[in-house]
Amino acid sequence: MEELTVTIDGKEYKVKVEESSNGKIKVYHDKHVYEVETKEDISKELFRESSEDITHEGKDVIKAPLPGVIVVVNVKVGDVVKEGDSLIKLVAMKMENDIIAEKNGIVRELMIKKNDNVNKGDVLVVIN
Repeated sequence: MEELTVTIDGKEYKVKVEESSNGKIKVYHDKHVYEVETKEDISKELFRESSEDITHEGKDVIKAPLPGVIVVVNVKVGDVVKEGDSLIKLVAMKMENDIIAEKNGIVRELMIKKNDNVNKGDVLVVIN
């Protein structure tokens, strides 16, 4: 199940979605379940196993060590980082966790932003 923010008539909603057995998408919000059809086949993109499916050949991928909420993002794409630099702060189980650079490099991709919810194993930052 994926968590998404959707905008309907200018208002944002946090929802969870999953693929239904009949090819439609189930949307869960406030104890309600809605079954919707899309005009385009987005299910392959939306429901791929995880962001691990993306290839980052020759780059270091920093993943979330546990589920939580991103509360601080200390870097942006193009920043030069050194081993040990704090890249992100992730709050999980009421504890703040520093996500640090494992080597020197340049931030090539930033897959998250402040207040994003992440799952264990989600790609956060790509450095090379």
